[in-house]
Amino acid sequence: MRIVGGSTGGGLWQGEGVDVHVSQKLIIPAAELTWRFSRASGPGGQHVNTTDTRVQVSWDVSASTVLSESQRRRLLSRLGSRHRDGVVTVSSSEHRSQMRNREEASGKLADLIGAALAPPPRRRRPTKPTRGSMRRHQESKRRRSETKKLRRRPPLD
Repeated sequence: MRIVGGSTGGGLWQGEGVDVHVSQKLIIPAAELTWRFSRASGPGGQHVNTTDTRVQVSWDVSASTVLSESQRRRLLSRLGSRHRDGVVTVSSSEHRSQMRNREEASGKLADLIGAALAPPPRRRRPTKPTRGSMRRHQESKRRRSETKKLRRRPPLD
């Protein structure tokens, strides 16, 4: 663990916590993660003003050692505006405890990276409607038309 920021509340920690398991093949080591703790906004009474419960976790995709070049390119192109200079940052402040927010943030990071690394879906192959479905469609339109014709006012002689 290495402290990078100031020593008072809201410091920046590197190498803190456990590895983030994105998939069975990809595990982000704790040494590549940077954690930042700050006070969460919003209501919460006296507790919120004294504890740093908001958590931000950052991961430098461009400098990571666990990614291949193709994975790195795919991540950076798919994440788009979610990264700044190759660094992906995820925050969590849903819970009152810092530990639960840490778990939430690492889960969010794993989900985000996993979704970005997933292979693109197969392309849809366009098909034509079958002859039977076109016949049924026309038949239902004809029946509907007959129903509406029967609702009309009878002609005056």
